[in-house]
Amino acid sequence: MSTAHPCVIVTGASRGIGAAIAFALARDGYTVGCLSRSGAAPKGDGVDASVSHRWRMARCDVTDAASLKHAIHEIAEQGVFIVGLVNNAGVHLEGPSKEFSLAQYNEVMSTNATSVLLGSQAVYPYLQSHQGGLIVNMGSFFDKLGVKRNLAYCASKAAVAAMTRCLAVEWASQRIRVINVAPGYIQTDLNKAALSAGPLRAYLEKRIPAGEPGTAMDVAELVASLFKLESQFLTGETIYFDGAQSIAP
Repeated sequence: MSTAHPCVIVTGASRGIGAAIAFALARDGYTVGCLSRSGAAPKGDGVDASVSHRWRMARCDVTDAASLKHAIHEIAEQGVFIVGLVNNAGVHLEGPSKEFSLAQYNEVMSTNATSVLLGSQAVYPYLQSHQGGLIVNMGSFFDKLGVKRNLAYCASKAAVAAMTRCLAVEWASQRIRVINVAPGYIQTDLNKAALSAGPLRAYLEKRIPAGEPGTAMDVAELVASLFKLESQFLTGETIYFDGAQSIAP
């Protein structure tokens, strides 16, 4: 009998939302392949290192197919079988559209959208060999909004939603589910200063019905719950997770 443990790969796992997801999945008993540019262990608000024995760290550039394949193979060789992937790594660059550089645009699209395709392709053989699994993509509620100075970011997240739908349909016969989680404003250790006080905080208190942004652990709990839900019928969907901000009058 195999002694391998179920493993979920998480990109951008060293900090922020990715670190919270890595903690929540490890707490629920999964081995977590924590991929990041630095290869550092997850850390941040709400992240408890008591589950660190379930983390397997690897350096990875999510915009490079060879780097992703190597990192995932490195994790797979450590006595685990891969049952899922969280495409979390991302970047947020903004600026006026009339002068936003092509280099910046390409960086946003490569990191936020192309990486979803590359990560999904890299993990596909492992999920197929184990008769299925779950891919969770990290989108944004910006995918349905027109936000000034955010053309590239909004476009990249709309692409993530579209890829989620396409992969879900194409890979359903392999029992691979694909779901897009689209958060609104989420406070992490990386943006705490900006979301805790000042004009942005005042704006969010008016726009979010609950009066405050979500937390990284809020997102992590949702993602972890999707791995507990075994229904094959939930796939291809975008789950908006914004405290009702985008639908509030």
